[in-house]
Amino acid sequence: MAFLLWQKMWQSVTVTPMSTTKKQLSPTKVQLKLTANDLSSYKEAALRKLGTNVKVQGFRPGKAPSNLIEKQLNPNLLQSEVLDQAINSLYGQALREHRLRPASEPKVSITKFVPFENLEADVEVEVIGEVTLADYKKIKVARKDEKVTAKEIDEVLEQLATRQAEKKDVERAAKNSDEVWIDFKGVDAKTKEAIKGADGQDYPLLLGSNTFIPGFETNLVGAKPGDEKEFTLTFPKDYGVAALQNRKVTFTVTVKKVQEVASPKIDDAFAAKVGPFKSLADLKTDIDKELKARKQTDAEQAFTNELIRTLAEKSKVAIPDGLVDEQLDRIEREQRQNLTYRGQTWQEYLESEKLTEETFRKKHRADAELRVKAGIVLAEVAEAEKITVTPEEFNSQLQVLKARYPDAQMQAQLEKPENQRDILSRMVTDKTVAKLKEYAK
Repeated sequence: MAFLLWQKMWQSVTVTPMSTTKKQLSPTKVQLKLTANDLSSYKEAALRKLGTNVKVQGFRPGKAPSNLIEKQLNPNLLQSEVLDQAINSLYGQALREHRLRPASEPKVSITKFVPFENLEADVEVEVIGEVTLADYKKIKVARKDEKVTAKEIDEVLEQLATRQAEKKDVERAAKNSDEVWIDFKGVDAKTKEAIKGADGQDYPLLLGSNTFIPGFETNLVGAKPGDEKEFTLTFPKDYGVAALQNRKVTFTVTVKKVQEVASPKIDDAFAAKVGPFKSLADLKTDIDKELKARKQTDAEQAFTNELIRTLAEKSKVAIPDGLVDEQLDRIEREQRQNLTYRGQTWQEYLESEKLTEETFRKKHRADAELRVKAGIVLAEVAEAEKITVTPEEFNSQLQVLKARYPDAQMQAQLEKPENQRDILSRMVTDKTVAKLKEYAK
């Protein structure tokens, strides 16, 4: 039977004489015993629903009396629909009565059914367990107030100058500040096996930029066009790819050409060339403003993340395994998508990190639990603070999104009920986080 999700229980029929009892099977699993002694209202609701597809002579579809509609229906179909109507309604009432928050689809077992008279059923469902919310009004998190330094401004100026630089081919030996165009390949120093991601063709490398691992650029200083260089380097112990950390790799590099890079003088004329600036001072002021805005954005996001993390860690929540597994699925999907953008397969990633699918999930389980816990405690705060979103606020946000994404496909997505529920949920979360920030001040 297609039992509806609990969130849709408000659509159910009028309450009939019924009772529910709850048995706690574990901190995050309950068994509900549902009993109803009068199914007449559910039968009537089932006849109204099924009657829209029944043709009765002399009546428009759905307008015939219930007794005539019933004569046209398969009894098994009617009984199945009555069970659906009854179980959905009784289950929803039980959730409200016992203040339960389900975290999975319920497992329903019909223990007694006298058609249209009596129903008894057992329902097992994972639920969010007891929540002990930390005193969120007293949580304080320090904000980082990072300032823009003169060195950072100079670095941006150097980058702008590099983009504006003139380059010309030279036949001499390469020196720092030259750009060399190279083909390179890396193999394991011991096994001679090729290292994925340690090769490239026609790659422009600015010597002295420290773009590659330590020692790589140094080994190319003095090389001339056409030279082939071979050298062995050890990857840093904190290198981003775990499989390459502390690994010795032998590189073979062919220098295809050397270019002398003539960077422009950084002065008022340079400032006028790169943008609408009257002087170098104006350009520096603009860079300072941009860097400051970026740092403030990053600092605000870091502050928000730390505030939520602290609240989650100080609170206690009995989390169902099912919710954690769902979050792990999301983390894995996010990782796979990122790998696709980087041109790496899932299997290649696992091998490079020396992981299996099982160890990947074990590695990220604590993060998944924290994400789930954060969502639950934010919902608790929203309830405690009586945070809501008015229809006017929601409609205003929906119009903003429609204006931002005008194509027909996105407009259709924004009209879907499930997507609108997500938008509403995010709006409540944003309001809740804003309230937490007020207290954190």
